[in-house]
Amino acid sequence: MPVLKKAYYRIKPILPRRVQIAMRRVRARIKLRTHGDTWPIDENAAAPPKNWKGWPEGKRFAFLLTHDVETAKGQDRVRCLADLERELGFTSSYNFVPERYPVRKELRNYLTGHGFEVGVHGLNHDGKYFDSFEIFRERAQKINRYMSEWGSVGFRSPSMQHNLTWFHELEIDYDASTFDTDPFEPQPDGVGTIYPFWVPSGNGGEGYVEISYTLPQDFTLFVILQEKNIDTWKRKLDWIVSKGGMALMLIHPDYTSPGGSPPEAEEYPINYYREFLEYVKCKYEGEYYHVLPRELASMWKANYGTF
Repeated sequence: MPVLKKAYYRIKPILPRRVQIAMRRVRARIKLRTHGDTWPIDENAAAPPKNWKGWPEGKRFAFLLTHDVETAKGQDRVRCLADLERELGFTSSYNFVPERYPVRKELRNYLTGHGFEVGVHGLNHDGKYFDSFEIFRERAQKINRYMSEWGSVGFRSPSMQHNLTWFHELEIDYDASTFDTDPFEPQPDGVGTIYPFWVPSGNGGEGYVEISYTLPQDFTLFVILQEKNIDTWKRKLDWIVSKGGMALMLIHPDYTSPGGSPPEAEEYPINYYREFLEYVKCKYEGEYYHVLPRELASMWKANYGTF
C-alpha cells in the first residue's frame, strides 16, 4: 500500500467523520474531471472472456445484488432491505464484519432461510489488512474460521482493498473485492471487465472466481457525489445489458434511510433502491440471469475455471 494511503488509515480514526467525507468529496470532484472517459463506463471493459458461451438459459445479462453491512446500525436495517428485495422477487448476499459489531445469528439464519446468502466482509474494517503479507495471513486464518462457522463461501475486503494473489490464503469459492472501473476508491485499479474471471492459484492449489461490482456504489453516488436520482445506475445498467455483461450492485444498508424518515447526513432514500429494482424488473423482465454470487461462482468455475 502506498505510504500516503497507509498514513491516511493511521489518522482516519481521529478524523471527524465530516472531515473524512469532505476530503473524499474534494478528491471525487477532481476524479470526475480526470476520469470522465472511463467512469462510470469504460468501453474497454466490454470484451467477453475467452470461449464465451453466453449466460445460462439464454439470458441476456447477469444481475446480482450484494450488500456490505459496515456497522451495527446497518445490521439493524438488513431485514428492511431483504424484505424489499423479496417483495420484488430478488435475492442477494449480505456481507458482515464479524469483529466490528456482534453479528446476530438469528439474522443470518433468517437470511439463509429465505434464500439469501451470507458472506464475510473482513474482520474489523480498519484498513490494515495489506500492510504486510504476515498480517494478512494471520487475519485470513480468523476469516476462514468465521466463514466455516457461517457456511460462507464468499469474501469482500473492506474499502475494496485487494491483492488477488494473497486471497488464495482464504478458503473461498469467490472474492468480490474489485470493480470494473471506480476511480473514487482508495485502491482505484479496476480489473477492466464486466465479466467474472477465474484466478488460478499458480501453485497447483485451488483457484477462485473473482466477481467485481460493475454498477457504481450507492455511497459513492449519493453520499460522496450527492446525486439526487438514479440516472447513473440506469445508464450503466443499460450499457451493460447492451454488451451482455454482468450487472452487480453493491448497496450498504448503513446509508439507506428507512421509508417514511427524511434522510440524515450520509443517508439516501431507500426508495432510490426500490426504484432501481422496479426499473430492472419492468424493463428487463425475463432477460436477466439472477442468482446469488455463490451460484454464479459455481457456474463460472464449472464452465470457465481454467481461463
